[in-house]
Amino acid sequence: MDLINSCRAFVSVSEAGGFTAGAAVARIPQPVASRRVAALERHLGARLFDRSTRRALLTPFGRDMLPSAKRLLHLADAMEHDAKRAKLRPLRLAVPSICTTRRLAELDAEARALDTFLEFRPAPPAERAELVRTHEVGAAITAVPAEEGVWAVPLGLASAVEPRTGVIYMETLRVGRSGHTPRRVWLQPEDDVPHIRDRMIRVRDSVGLRPTQVSVADSLTSAAASVFASADLLLCSAEQAGELGLAWRPIGELRLARGFDITAGLVDDARHIRTDLRAGIARCLGVPGTEEIR
Repeated sequence: MDLINSCRAFVSVSEAGGFTAGAAVARIPQPVASRRVAALERHLGARLFDRSTRRALLTPFGRDMLPSAKRLLHLADAMEHDAKRAKLRPLRLAVPSICTTRRLAELDAEARALDTFLEFRPAPPAERAELVRTHEVGAAITAVPAEEGVWAVPLGLASAVEPRTGVIYMETLRVGRSGHTPRRVWLQPEDDVPHIRDRMIRVRDSVGLRPTQVSVADSLTSAAASVFASADLLLCSAEQAGELGLAWRPIGELRLARGFDITAGLVDDARHIRTDLRAGIARCLGVPGTEEIR
């Protein structure tokens, strides 16, 4: 038996003084109101209304039960109200600083269509999982090796001048006897993680570059500024290079990609973000081929 709706029919009929009027108040057909009241009477084991008259008069038992029925309906309505408010409470999500305002706004709009309200907290990769652990955010887009992630973003090298070749080999940055200033490869903070930084350093050492020729910048802005002001290169995605007006090429010695997954305090939040918001997050991260997916 549906106790809540049966009580709602009971209260509506008692206040309206009849089953037809009470059904109209409850916005249900009169036969449905009658069945629900009858089911409640069977459940409680006694008559709620005296049906010997045209009006629906409460029996003594019905009068005793009416206050409890009203309290139950009040609690049920309050619970539904609280549930609606809880759905409006934002899910705090730690995101990479590489996500643009436009992409985050688009992701937020998509989430709202699914009754999810997001509040973004940009943070570097080393901090995002820690923010979940300390409950400062409910979930985070965390950096992982590309082969372990839900999302992967290929990386290459970008320069202010269009390269002559379709691939850039880091060995071409080796300093000869000319004494020219060594060209550097700048890593932005998002790529200052072992599975990217360490691989770049191994290639640096294997092709004979100087230690300073692969460096981590304080910010994407400072790294890009160095590239604009010199022949230096920026390790980045193709989408980032396009936004900055730089020419992008793959790296000749290795295939490198950012990997991302979700870390969340609640398993359901992680599942929801990975599945329902998968395409929107892919666009935020610059995953190739997701520009037009809606």
